[in-house]
Amino acid sequence: MTSDKRKIRIAVLDDYQGIALSCADWSALGTNAEVSVFRDHLHEPERVVERLMPFDAVCLMRERTALAADMLARLPNLKLIVTAAMWNASVDLEVALERGIVVSGTDSVASGTPELTWMLILALARHLPAELASMRNGGWQSTLGVDLEGRTLGILGLGIIGTRLAKVANAFGMNVIAWSHNLTSERARDAGARRVECDELLRESDFISVSLKLSERTRGLIGEREFGLMKPSAYFINTSRGPIVSEAALIDALRRKRIAGAGIDVFDVEPIAPDHPLRTLDNVIATPHIGYVTESTYAHFFPQMVEDVRAWMEGAPIRLLRPRA
Repeated sequence: MTSDKRKIRIAVLDDYQGIALSCADWSALGTNAEVSVFRDHLHEPERVVERLMPFDAVCLMRERTALAADMLARLPNLKLIVTAAMWNASVDLEVALERGIVVSGTDSVASGTPELTWMLILALARHLPAELASMRNGGWQSTLGVDLEGRTLGILGLGIIGTRLAKVANAFGMNVIAWSHNLTSERARDAGARRVECDELLRESDFISVSLKLSERTRGLIGEREFGLMKPSAYFINTSRGPIVSEAALIDALRRKRIAGAGIDVFDVEPIAPDHPLRTLDNVIATPHIGYVTESTYAHFFPQMVEDVRAWMEGAPIRLLRPRA
């Protein structure tokens, strides 16, 4: 903790909805803290560094803004990083700790992302965008929906979110298969699924959901080859992280109708460009990374960010992040 008498400057980044200040009592930080909230997103690292240069602490919403090693090296005033959740792949944690920067996180809520995933699955199965457009334009029935009962849901990643997806799929009467690098048959069985190899999952599934964490093992996991294994009638859903999937291969598969459609909440670069193909393809339902953007989730994130900053200011930081083994 700094001992000078100047105000401690705290930046809150990427507050898209403009609600960060109303979601928590930032006055709890006292009069020695000055909080600046930024609603816009900066893609360019140079601009991010320029913006953050005066700040002692920065609060990040998940992985919206990256803090890579070279960026951290150019932020000599930065002493604290607070991230929503206890993991942020966009922060070079080892370099931050080497530079003496404290990194704290928050609790998170597991319900938002699986709920959005099911919304996308159901909307794809019943061609909801087309039917909504028909109703708004004075039309009536225009498509033939897909029943979920008896269909196969393939889940890539059977952690907390994947397990929740499996439970709902079982309630719908679906067959559930799953794969991840470390998944065992016993663990899959306990979650209400059957473990298969990745290629088998891609071939057999009517709906494929990505629920893996982004890592060096999962980056680029789904590409042209993998889309080629899927049924032409299959629907692909990604509510995890964009770089797990080759975006170019996904767009090509959708354009060529190699798969029936996709529900996508995450992208390689966010926010995506106004003319991005995934905004306009008629067999895509795209949402702006809102899986975790819920009242309950934010009710954890922002108040605990305040707690983290206050604890650091008092010299006893909490919810510390450590590099994974």
